[in-house]
Amino acid sequence: MLEEIDILSRTSPLRTTPPQPSDEVRAVMQVFDQTLFHAVPRLYRSVESVISNGDAGRREPAVPAFLRFGSWVGGDRDGNPFVTAEVTRQTAAIQADHALRALATGAQRIARTLTMSDDATPPSPELANSLARDAVAAPETFSVIRTSSPSEPHRQKLLFVAERLAATRHGRIELAYRRPDELLEDLRLIQDSLRAAGDNRAAFGELQHLIWLTETFGFHLAELEVRQHSAVHRAALDELLAQLDDAPADGEARLALLDRLAVEGWPSHVQATSDRTREVLDTLRVMSWLQERWGERSCGRYIVSFTQSPEHLVGVRALARLAVGDGPLRLDVVPLFETGADLNGAVGILERWLPLASTRAWLGSTDGHVEVMVGYSDSAKDVGPASATLTLYTAQGGLVDWADRHGLQLTIFHGRGGSLGRGGGPLHRAILAQPPGSVAGRFKVTEQGEVIFARYADETLAQAHLERLTSAVLLADTDDATCRNRDAASRFADVAATVEQASREAWWSLVRIPGFADVVAESSPLEELGELRLGSRPVRRSGATEGRDLADLRAIPWVFAWSQIRANIPGWFGLGTGLAAVGDPERLRAAYLEWPLFASLIDVAEMSLAKANPRLAEAFLALGGQPDVTERVLAELELTRRLVLETMGQSELLEAKPLLQGRVSLRAPSIDALSHLQLRALRLIRDADSPIDDAERAVWARVLLLTVNGAAAGLQNTG
Repeated sequence: MLEEIDILSRTSPLRTTPPQPSDEVRAVMQVFDQTLFHAVPRLYRSVESVISNGDAGRREPAVPAFLRFGSWVGGDRDGNPFVTAEVTRQTAAIQADHALRALATGAQRIARTLTMSDDATPPSPELANSLARDAVAAPETFSVIRTSSPSEPHRQKLLFVAERLAATRHGRIELAYRRPDELLEDLRLIQDSLRAAGDNRAAFGELQHLIWLTETFGFHLAELEVRQHSAVHRAALDELLAQLDDAPADGEARLALLDRLAVEGWPSHVQATSDRTREVLDTLRVMSWLQERWGERSCGRYIVSFTQSPEHLVGVRALARLAVGDGPLRLDVVPLFETGADLNGAVGILERWLPLASTRAWLGSTDGHVEVMVGYSDSAKDVGPASATLTLYTAQGGLVDWADRHGLQLTIFHGRGGSLGRGGGPLHRAILAQPPGSVAGRFKVTEQGEVIFARYADETLAQAHLERLTSAVLLADTDDATCRNRDAASRFADVAATVEQASREAWWSLVRIPGFADVVAESSPLEELGELRLGSRPVRRSGATEGRDLADLRAIPWVFAWSQIRANIPGWFGLGTGLAAVGDPERLRAAYLEWPLFASLIDVAEMSLAKANPRLAEAFLALGGQPDVTERVLAELELTRRLVLETMGQSELLEAKPLLQGRVSLRAPSIDALSHLQLRALRLIRDADSPIDDAERAVWARVLLLTVNGAAAGLQNTG
């Protein structure tokens, strides 16, 4: 331990080079290798143990492999010019290599334990025939296996399975599996043979774990999801449609044209003329190739950021038709509704999208299953945290009604971040607070940034987190949970409407102050975040150094900056005004006690307030040079703190959470010291008339980055 501490103390906490997308991919692979490959079968086994009445591991399990993993790392190109079609292809290859290596290692390990002889545990006729075919298909390989494991047919077969997995990993076509279903057939052949011979423990023990792993991860590990901004597709389509005669620029005529092109195809003379459009088409071609190589589950979802019209969805299908023609491509175009206005208009957009011929054809291949993503980060930045929470709840209810009307199976994809201003907080409580019918046994959510390693860096913690998530999904649709949420939402609809409107107006009164985005940049280390080299994506969408626009600030750095200056407004600003507008403490208290969604909103604000420091926030904001911004923030902070405590019936923050309160208070002095040092560094660096020279300025710039790292580690939930 002392050696480890010594090494860590001599290791630079700052990166010298920015990570590439491939670095980010390999970092995520560690979570699968070290944690998830072990935690997932343990999770299934724990569920099986609860429902099997003591027969777990001795009979065919009643628990299916109910988890599926996806990844945006190497697929999300929204605002990241470094993620290309080639990066996506390489990412899928890396993922497949890790999945196949894990399966082969598991097969070899379990095979070493299957030492039962053929006289004690005779093979089934089907297994004997399969071994005979293996001996003909790969005589040299099988001869080595049979020599090392004589009279052990079950072991022989599983060792041969391991050889085939290794061949699949290394591209040896003659012995490779073509798809995971073939592997599952072999594993179940061994399992059925063991069961027929009376060895149920061997059949449904570790071998079942390997089957669960195969069903969960396949050969692709996690479905690689592509995401791109709708504006990029719009630009590509404008370029392509300009090559057609009299192509409409907008409106229903353009929508109809795109739908026809998606179904019938494009004229042969249309082709990409810019690198940007070629890259869009190449991405779709790569998706098609990956599905041929690793199966349809490997890469089929295409998420459209800032979906604001049905054209943004059908346009992707039209581009795909141009990219692959009549070639194979399972393409699930997923709308992402992010701003308050987009969430409110989501159902209207989907109503216009549903009757299109391209949509109906696709729905026929999915048995009516539709996925819709809702964004927490940009909605909170757009209308404030309280309004966003309530708007998301209403929007989800509308989506459920829409799906029910049309007989569709809806999965709502929750784009939650790790920070409290981006949908963070206890996930199991958030699931139980969802609108009735919005879960229905299916829940999809993003796990991002520091949250990944907080929840999945340790096998035991990962299993516990997945168990809580599973239980919440199962409980969300029970009669008790459904009635509680429905009744509470109805009883407190007036409270929600008042809080939503008043908090939104308060938020807009702050963020629409002229020069507000410049204040954020000047009073925080926002401009320096890129020097931390935390990720491959640029911190901001443009390089403006003044006259910045709020839309230019990405959600993650936006939240991160506010946590550094100890104000944390993305987690609470506007809520105090909203609560004050209700003007009925007893009714607010009742809503907190009886409505899970409202309780979650208040609890997240409480955590954000507990990690804020008004004195430091005032000092940081003074660097922005706009006293009215500082005054509004501090006044709302005091109002929100007072009314949150009143609503919760507490005298101090985190009073009902003593363990968490202890951790926060224990860290506060150290974090405050770092914040004071960061403030001094910012003042010196920002002051153009500062007496320090360039060399000293560079020293203080390093100090600034070190304090940012340290404060983030202590505060957590920073984004």
